[in-house]
Amino acid sequence: MIQYGISEISIIPVRKEPSEKSEQVTQILFGETYEILEEQLKWSYVKLTFDKYEGWIDNKMITPLDPKSFNEMINRSSYITKQYTETIVHVDKNEIINLPPGCTLPNFDADNKHFSIHKNNYLLKNNPSNNADISDLCKTFLNAPYQWGGKNPLGIDCSGFVQVIYKILGIKLPRDAGMQVTLGQTINFIGEVATGDLAFFDDEEGSIIHMGIILNKDEIIHASGKVRIDKFDHQGIFNREKKKYTYKLRIIKRLI
Repeated sequence: MIQYGISEISIIPVRKEPSEKSEQVTQILFGETYEILEEQLKWSYVKLTFDKYEGWIDNKMITPLDPKSFNEMINRSSYITKQYTETIVHVDKNEIINLPPGCTLPNFDADNKHFSIHKNNYLLKNNPSNNADISDLCKTFLNAPYQWGGKNPLGIDCSGFVQVIYKILGIKLPRDAGMQVTLGQTINFIGEVATGDLAFFDDEEGSIIHMGIILNKDEIIHASGKVRIDKFDHQGIFNREKKKYTYKLRIIKRLI
């Protein structure tokens, strides 16, 4: 029987190999589901429902779902957290869990701010934000440290940053920049860019190595060392502190 799982903790690291020493390739945020493809004594190889990304997670972090519960979970309405941090309470245990932006609260009842996972009942403490302005959303991540595979304000990489922002806006994107670049409409001229367009940057071999979200015709927000705002033009990203171009522009895409 196919087995599934859901995250009932704020963040689950997903690793390249079944070891704590292995690199983190992405993260599973609270409420996100996954299929369990292989089980070992301490680790399981999983495929995320949201973006089909695969990797290893610690078995101690798994909340199992049977196929019926999984299908019900992914087909019912949910709320996506937008602020840092939004706080939920495990009603039965009276325990607090702080959540980063981009988490999924399944079976969410907007009237009483209640949702449940299996028999566990949760309550969203703060008022859900209806603010969907992409520029403001992006700026809530400012100064978040860069972390390979990260997807939250305490550690995030360039494509993870874009994926989470777009998830909050209701748009599903693949995990990596190399996959995200295949989507959307190409914008041929800098003068035609709009807030929320995605800029991709390549190396000397033509491989996509970086990406960011355009704020306006002159600025881009991206994760490089930290989430930061830099000058942007037809050549690429100009780092104000280093006083030089740090990334070469390859292409601009519009998805919204």
